[in-house]
Amino acid sequence: MLAIAGGKGGCGKTTTAVGLAAALAREGQSPLVADADHEMPDLHLRTDVPRQPGLDAVAGGARPATIAHAPSDQPDIAVVPAGIGPDAAPAGLDRLDQWSGPVLLDCPAGAARDAAVPLRVADRTLLVTNPEPQTIRDTAKTAAMARTLGAPPIGVVWIDRSVAGRATETTVSEEAARKLFGCGVCTRVPAASEPVLQVENVRTAYQAAARKVRKRNI
Repeated sequence: MLAIAGGKGGCGKTTTAVGLAAALAREGQSPLVADADHEMPDLHLRTDVPRQPGLDAVAGGARPATIAHAPSDQPDIAVVPAGIGPDAAPAGLDRLDQWSGPVLLDCPAGAARDAAVPLRVADRTLLVTNPEPQTIRDTAKTAAMARTLGAPPIGVVWIDRSVAGRATETTVSEEAARKLFGCGVCTRVPAASEPVLQVENVRTAYQAAARKVRKRNI
């Protein structure tokens, strides 16, 4: 399992989880994206699928394949929403290994206790940040927590424009990224208007990330 994690809400984690899943599907994989953020779930909103059934149903014994939703605009990926109730996450996440393809976990932001839950079951972590200095600092903390919990980061998805759409000159070199996050930048996602994932150069950026993930057999 691959955790999609970042230091701040709104940095692009959910978009990255869906964009990477779509890119993996174009590579011939059968990816599943699960919403591991029960406090602020938005994967079902982003993909326009029902909130239930979700992780709570998986925790109750349902196989992921029987309850996963297929977004109308991304029919080649499977989505498991957070469902209802905080207790669903640990048991539900543990059972996602029943899925036959890649599993991506859309994690809570930051380094709090709820963010640690999916990192404990993930094999590796893909970090997501934008150029905001505070986001970069918080993502570095997330990277440290991921290593501590046994899901070391494999790379960083760099979102070139801040969440609010403000241009920024902040950048991080490959050497600086490795010092900050313990891994390099695997792709840079350009600024784009909604629907972001239909923009060709954005899709190309996530395709580059997908190829690197596949090389790691995650």
